[in-house]
Amino acid sequence: MLDACAELVDEIGYDGLTTTLLAERAGVAIGSVYQFFPDKRAIVQALTLRSLEGYLQRLSDRLAGEGIAHWWDAVDAAIDEYIDMHRTVPGFRTLHFGDVVDIHLLDDERDNNDVIVSQLSALLIARFGILDADRLQFVLAIAVEAADALIKLAFRRSPDGDAAVLGEAKALIREYLHHRL
Repeated sequence: MLDACAELVDEIGYDGLTTTLLAERAGVAIGSVYQFFPDKRAIVQALTLRSLEGYLQRLSDRLAGEGIAHWWDAVDAAIDEYIDMHRTVPGFRTLHFGDVVDIHLLDDERDNNDVIVSQLSALLIARFGILDADRLQFVLAIAVEAADALIKLAFRRSPDGDAAVLGEAKALIREYLHHRL
């Protein structure tokens, strides 16, 4: 059902998604949809959580590999994985991490980007031993908001992401973090 949901949101957007369309696309009875999900928001929430888990796994795999010697390499990898998910993961370009549906889709208490910042902070602290976690979270919050906006701009300009805008986004974020961390 989540795969069908991803396809549908790419085709018709969140507003056009209905549980009836989802059941038809997934080839299941409408009762089966409601057995697992009370409404379309819950379906999209599950899809978004799956995307977050996939993103964090992809990033963890990259950080465990060779070639990630400094925190800025990890930041580049985080941006690259986010961009790649826009290009390759059904539903992600439309939903991102749920902000188009609800700013609190991932967590009732914190906004979606704050959840991302917490996850990224934990990865950077574990991998690079950054000591000032509060400072790291603050500057990452700024960087995530800026990167998110610029990446969205790049994908509005071109279906594959405008390479010039994506390059500028990475340069801007790297430079900002270099002077703040």
